[in-house]
Amino acid sequence: MDRLHSPDLHLLLDPRIVEHAHNAELTLGPLNKYRGNPLFGEDKPWEKRFDNLYANVIYDDEEQIYKCWYSPFIVSHSSMGMTLRERKELPYTKHMQEMAICYATSFDGLTWHKPELGLVDYEGSKANNIVWRGGGDSRALQEGPHGSGVFKDHRDPDPNRRYKALLKSEILSVAYSANGIHWGPPIACPQANSAGDTHNNAFWAPTLNEYVGFTRQWSKKSGQYVRQVARTSSTDFVNWENTQVVLEGADTTQQVYSMPVFYHGGVYLGLAAVHDQESDRVWTELTWSPDTKAWHRVLPGTPLISNDGDEGDYDWGCVYGAANPVFLPDEIRLYYGSSDGLHTSWRNGFFCLATLRPDGFAGYKGSDAAVSATVTTTPVFTGTESLRVSADIANGGHLVVRVVGEDNQLLAESEPLTESATDEEIQWLEAVALDALNMRPARLRFEFKQATVYSFSLLSDP
Repeated sequence: MDRLHSPDLHLLLDPRIVEHAHNAELTLGPLNKYRGNPLFGEDKPWEKRFDNLYANVIYDDEEQIYKCWYSPFIVSHSSMGMTLRERKELPYTKHMQEMAICYATSFDGLTWHKPELGLVDYEGSKANNIVWRGGGDSRALQEGPHGSGVFKDHRDPDPNRRYKALLKSEILSVAYSANGIHWGPPIACPQANSAGDTHNNAFWAPTLNEYVGFTRQWSKKSGQYVRQVARTSSTDFVNWENTQVVLEGADTTQQVYSMPVFYHGGVYLGLAAVHDQESDRVWTELTWSPDTKAWHRVLPGTPLISNDGDEGDYDWGCVYGAANPVFLPDEIRLYYGSSDGLHTSWRNGFFCLATLRPDGFAGYKGSDAAVSATVTTTPVFTGTESLRVSADIANGGHLVVRVVGEDNQLLAESEPLTESATDEEIQWLEAVALDALNMRPARLRFEFKQATVYSFSLLSDP
């Protein structure tokens, strides 16, 4: 099992493993937006409006290439060429729209290519990167693939089902492909039917031994319709359970618009797009769950991927995290769809990139830089494992790990770390006093100054 999916990796954002914190507070890891953003925009005639993009990105190890499936409106009004003043003066009204699935590739994840696939007709030509559209008549315009979540499934023995999609067609549906380009027809899933008018997302949940899907439902509260994140599951990707609401905003003002979900470090993480009803802007927050059913927002109201800058900047208006972050040895790549205008108005859309350090979604940082901070875990350490730590340590800072017994006695202390580390093996000053553990796991106490601690791993000797 790879490190990212190992049960031995523990993220400190998971409160189940943190027993006590002193002079330390949970904080989101520093996120860096790529200086070359946006990676691409609405630069093809059929890309009328990226809207929320609903991007799905993987790095295909077999083909050693990045792949992206995204869902623009190929029939819609376009904001291309409009000035900010024109956008404000010309009302954005309801109109006919058709969503499609487009496909792009990249060798480095930075420079992207939109291949001419020759599959789908658009205004008399198949020289485009569209892999799926609804059709040409008005009824099909409403039944095109909406909010498609695409992933590659190595578990399925059937090569014709290697790529899977969860999408809204007439109702919530699934589809299969052997190569991610040529897709079979949608297969309706009436048991799981819901509104589905969002980024539908599905994946294999390793701790549950089943597929889990996320979609949208609506409810009416205080006379206002409210968006809700709904969950469904399936053991075969065909027969799905009834959807159940698992997350919604704290009030009707800030609503959770979509939430791509993935597994990392023993927990399920979600990228919740929060739509502020008053400002009509969207940012992305971090959520976590132990089981994909009970969800918790990490620092509610604080964006993981922010919509900042000045009005008209490429991601000032709306930010929607893409499904499937790409985990590299030296960074986590979070792709996202953005726009330079308000959600329900004229806007141009873009495909962008932000990065985190490994395991850097959130960690504990000292509340007062002049005083040492401590984070004590629940009893997890038996003394037979090697301990590895990921942390950012500023110049002049340090991190020391101590093993603490049942009666708070010190059983071992590490050599101090004085530089930032990723999965760094801890060296003990003396051998851990295994006899004092008395066959009971001990607590780990991280003592640090001018540092942020993100994760630790307990690896048993082979």
